[in-house]
Amino acid sequence: MASTSDDPADVSGLLARLRDARERRIDAEAAVDEHGADTLERLRERRREALRLLDRYEDSATGSGDFQSYIEFEGKVAELVDDVDDDLPRADAFDAYDDALDKRRVTESDFERARDALAPVTDLVDRLDEREAARDAYRGVRYDAEDRLDTLDDEIARLERVARLADADIDAPVDDLRDPVEAYDTAARTAVEDALTERPARDVLGWLDALTAFPLVDAPAVPTDLLAYVREHDAGDEPVPTLLDYGDESLSKLEHYVDDPAALKRVVGANQSFLQRLDGDFLTLGWPPDPPDVLRYRADELVSALARLDADTAIDRLRTVSALARTERYERLREAALARAELDDAERERVANGTVAAALEDARDARERLAAALEDA
Repeated sequence: MASTSDDPADVSGLLARLRDARERRIDAEAAVDEHGADTLERLRERRREALRLLDRYEDSATGSGDFQSYIEFEGKVAELVDDVDDDLPRADAFDAYDDALDKRRVTESDFERARDALAPVTDLVDRLDEREAARDAYRGVRYDAEDRLDTLDDEIARLERVARLADADIDAPVDDLRDPVEAYDTAARTAVEDALTERPARDVLGWLDALTAFPLVDAPAVPTDLLAYVREHDAGDEPVPTLLDYGDESLSKLEHYVDDPAALKRVVGANQSFLQRLDGDFLTLGWPPDPPDVLRYRADELVSALARLDADTAIDRLRTVSALARTERYERLREAALARAELDDAERERVANGTVAAALEDARDARERLAAALEDA
């Protein structure tokens, strides 16, 4: 059972479970190895056959039952006992089993004594089940331990981030970064909105499809059927809002505007949500923006994407941000923005009084102990 502690650094219970599960597995495997798994498997099969005979013939061979059934039962018992190898451990239990049934007339109590005679065999073959259960339990605890390692990794990263952000200059003039970022984001959205309303859907959707070559530009994937439609039909000359309007018209009215009304209704109808959601958000930097190295690489791809829309205003504003990202001031302003966005007063106080540092040390120590225990196990 997993620890109920809310503190991921409290791994004492998990370490104890891991140790106990490992010891149980070792003991269970040693118990099987004492006689060998193959030997115990053979013994289990003989025991299974012996019990199966009892279950099959108990009603028909006891008391005043079917004499033919009794003769058949006695023969099968003798055959079974003869097949028990002398080298099997507790082989004498099958002799006791046979003795309990070696009567002219057997009763239910004789059958019960025969089952009891197999108890020493049961004790041995149960070692196989215990080994499997011990291995399953050990795997389960290891899974819990590995899951806790992942949790500790996340907690360590979070605490390191809190400690780092708490050192940020909270009074830094973050608007010096926010203003150019927001100016670019607005221009990027406007460029896409203008393209959607003014340019042929064929061109805009083709532009979006071409952006799949830019991994740092998270452009929406254009549905294949929609892209094929606007490339192959005259309706692709219309802007996206017009296509959406056409999708709401009746087939008879569409006959005046498009060459294949049914195809338009089918394709635009199936992709209506995609078309309605199209905007320029995927081109924005967002707030706070990316780290400087990421932003510089992304800015190069964004410039290439925007150039295909002739979005000169957005490109100029992006270059302003990109130039700022090449300065040390960018990282200081960005850290301040992150600190304002992510840390509250209580977290800053925790850093100031050393609580975060202590929690970080505990988390690192717990991770080290747990990783070592898993390696040893």
